[in-house]
This record gives sequence, structure tokens and C-alpha cells, in this order.
Amino acid sequence: MTRLARSLDHVKSRYDVIVVGSGYGGGVSAMRLARAGKRVAVIERGREVVTGEFPSRFPDMRHEMRVTGARMSMGSETGLFDVRIGEDMHVLVGRGLGGGSLVNAGVALRPDARVFADPAWPGQLRQDGLIDEGYARARRWLRPARDPDAATLTKYKALEAASAALGATPVAPEVVVSFAETINPAGIAQAACTRCGDCCAGCNVGAKNTVALTYLPEAVRHGAELFTHGRVSHVMPAPGGGWQVYIERVDKPGAGHGQTLSLSADMVILAAGTLGSTEILLRSRAKGLALSDRLGARFSANGDIIAFGYGAKVPVNAIGVGHPAKIDGMNVGAAVSGQLEIVDHDDLAQSVTIQEGVLPSALAPVLPVMFVPNGRLLGALQSLVSGVYKGPFAGLQTFFAVSHDTAGGRFHLDGDRLALAWPNAKDEAVYQRLDTALAALVGKVGGSYVKNPLAGSVMGNQPATAHPLGGCAMGADRTSGVVDHAGRVFDGTVGKGAGAVHAGLHVIDGAIIPRSLGVNPLLTITALAERAMLHVMREHGLACSD
Repeated sequence: MTRLARSLDHVKSRYDVIVVGSGYGGGVSAMRLARAGKRVAVIERGREVVTGEFPSRFPDMRHEMRVTGARMSMGSETGLFDVRIGEDMHVLVGRGLGGGSLVNAGVALRPDARVFADPAWPGQLRQDGLIDEGYARARRWLRPARDPDAATLTKYKALEAASAALGATPVAPEVVVSFAETINPAGIAQAACTRCGDCCAGCNVGAKNTVALTYLPEAVRHGAELFTHGRVSHVMPAPGGGWQVYIERVDKPGAGHGQTLSLSADMVILAAGTLGSTEILLRSRAKGLALSDRLGARFSANGDIIAFGYGAKVPVNAIGVGHPAKIDGMNVGAAVSGQLEIVDHDDLAQSVTIQEGVLPSALAPVLPVMFVPNGRLLGALQSLVSGVYKGPFAGLQTFFAVSHDTAGGRFHLDGDRLALAWPNAKDEAVYQRLDTALAALVGKVGGSYVKNPLAGSVMGNQPATAHPLGGCAMGADRTSGVVDHAGRVFDGTVGKGAGAVHAGLHVIDGAIIPRSLGVNPLLTITALAERAMLHVMREHGLACSD
């Protein structure tokens, strides 16, 4: 497959626009501005991984793990999985050209309308009508679809059997997966999904509609230049106007941390994800950039939980077989094929979405070891002998659940490294709510609920999220947010109005979302990015076709 990225050896010193990060927010921004005729550079910290190169064996998966914490750092700087071990909460995000879209479950949902009625959002978001156009544009490019065969899958039937415990009925959610061969809007030929179940380790079929197969190729077609292995440290105003972006090369380490570059642009869009964009602005503030005091606040884990049911008395078949398939004739399905939507019409915070999930085939060999600390040694050893596709692990259930939390976390710098403080995170009401619901589901089919099989390891008992939001939350002005409704960064200079912004500096990714969404966030992040681009185009008199 054709590669999109180039080495930083070829980067120019100046562009019209520099986009930092290449996930949903970065992909949308790069494509729209390149289409509008701007000279665009995209700087991605990770590397480019194309279809067929994603990990399919455990040794490969192990090398893709970058794990960092207050007193530890291990794994490749460009590993696909960025795992942050925190004192109060752990965070797992994707890293690479295409961002989290490479390794997420691909579930594309729009939140309950009551989410956007929350005054945490600036009023313009509800008033200008562009959020609906943002969602429409996101759908045209990401093309979410329901698996037409979802109800025939074993894991869907297992969820159906369990769902009586909650008085709910499963539905097939929309996922950004092509279930038939197609030519996508960027002109890329995509194969049909083989239902191998490896979505969360990266799609080796080419059926998943990632940013790397949609927005980014279109950006390149219109002249955008994409560069990998660049870790942006901070941004500062350039002496002659515009912005200076300071980059550390992670492909060419020097005597200190690494070789550094300084690029300039009229416009900089931070789209490095909740962790990356917040960290860059925190470092920039430490170096003198005047920003809102709200920087780092309103971190939400999106009411996330990943949990397991062990020993179900019904077959589940929720371990991926990969591509090429490790087990012939086993139709696992996409990472998520069925979900339960439990809507509380009186109290939004009580609403819950529970999805059946799939663990990638590369993790199959280590699953028995994962469950040994929970006293399941006999079953684990049985599976080591017979393989995880038979015996106890054929009944392993994986659940991805989302609800609502209080967005009570706050980021800060610990030295030069991002740290999260949320002392009472584990006591958030959402976790008890999800534990109760999931335990009921698992019990209905005769299994045992396992909240965290790695609780006895370095993971501890802290909650974990794969959907971090906030840190650069939008607000009406700098007293309530870090950016405005269109992602423009508020200017914190003393004496300037509370609504003043730094011209040409934007944040456009999950960091700007000021509260939990209660659903997987990819579609909303993309929609907010599309909406922000509509405002940028209007502000600068640029054309923005759909």
C-alpha cells in the first residue's frame, strides 16, 4: 500500500498551517485546509503503519506497548499503544499516523441530545446549527454502518442471552467498517470486513475506515505534507507574527533527548489528542504563553470501563482470529457487533451503553496468564493446553461500557511530564453503576465478573479509560474554558478581554470536550472538528466543499 508520510529530513521551515497530530481532529483539519489551498504540514509523534503491518502475534503486540508512569518508562516511543500508568487513573490511547482510529473499536454514535444541552458547552454550539452539518460531514467521510450479519454472530447471541438480566434487547451499533468492497470518498479501494475481530489491534484487511484511509489520503492528494516521528514540545508566538512550533525528533536521538527542529506557520492546530494537546499547552504556558487558568481542568474518562465475564455457560467466541485467520471457519465479527442502550429519561447520568467486545488475536497466548492472579489457575492451565479458542476461554466475555462521570480530573506538569490528578476517581458513582450492570449480565449466563484481571500487577486497582476527554475544554470565555466554541485558544494576557483569543492558535480534538459524552467519542470529535473548520473557513474567506 502507498505510504503517505515522509521523513522530517524533508520538512520545510515554514508552512501556512501546521497540524500537530493525525487522528480525527488532525485529519479533518489537514484535509479541509489543504483542499482550501493552504500549504499544510502534519506532524505526528508516532510512525506510519499500513494495512498488513499491524501486530498479529503476541511478540509483535508486546513491542507496540509504550508504558509510562511517574517512576517508569518502557517500550518504543513509537509503539501503537500509549499506556499511561497514573496514581488515580490509567489511560490507554493510540499512537501513529491516523491516531486512535488505528486501534479503536470503531463505534460511531451520536450522544443523547441532553449532553449538548449542558451549560458546560458554549451557547454558540447549540445556536449556530453547524454541529448538525459537522455530524453529516463526519458520516460522509467515515461511513459508519451496521454489520448486516451481526445477529448471527455467537458473541451477539451471548449478549442477547445475558441481556434479560437488565431487561434490554441488543442492537447492532454503527461502526466505521466497510462490510462490502468499496472505493471510499478519498478514492482508496477497501476490502470487505472478514469479521476477524482484530479491529483493536489494527485492521490488516483494510476494511476499517480509519483516518489513515480517509481524511489523510485526501489531504495528501491536495498537497499536505505528512511527517512522522516528531514530538512537539511547545508552541510560542513567532517574532514576526504567526507561531513557532518546537519539535523533538524521536527517530534521531541526540546527546540529550533528541535532535530538535523549529518550524513556523501562520496557523497552528493542536490535534495531538487529550493528553498530547494539553501537555503541549501546559509546556507552552510554562515558557510564558498566556493561557486560561482552566488549562488542564475538566478531564473526563467518559464513564469508561473495560471488564470481563469468565466462565460463561454459553459459547461467546470473542477472541479475534486475525487476518490471515489463525482458526479457519470462525466468524468472530468486528470488535463490537452488539450493544445494550439503557436510557434513563429522567436522569442522563444514569444512562449506560454496554457493548460486547473482542480481544485481538495477538493477545490470545497471554490470556491464560492474565487470569491466573484471579484464582482461575485450573482454567488457565486448561486453556494453555487446548488453546484459547476452546475450553474456558471460549466463554470469555469482553465488555466495553460507557456512561457519565463528573469530569473531575485535572492535568498538570510533573517536571516536564504530563500528570493527572483525580484523587477520588475510583469512587465516582459511575463505576458502581457499571459494576452492578455488568455483574448482572455475566451472572445471567453463569459466568464470574472480572473487573480487572491485571489488578495484582502494575495496573493496581485504579480505574482506566480508553476515551480521555477534556483538559483544553471549550467555554464561553477564558474564565470557564481554554478554547472557544470553535477551538480558538483564549489569550490569558492580563488586561485583555475574557473572550480574546490567540489569533491562529487552535485545539481541535477530544481535549476540547468539556464533559462525558456517554458514548464512544470518535464521531463527535470528528463532527466538532468539521464544525470548527467551517468556522475557520468563514473567518478566513476560504472555500470548504463537503
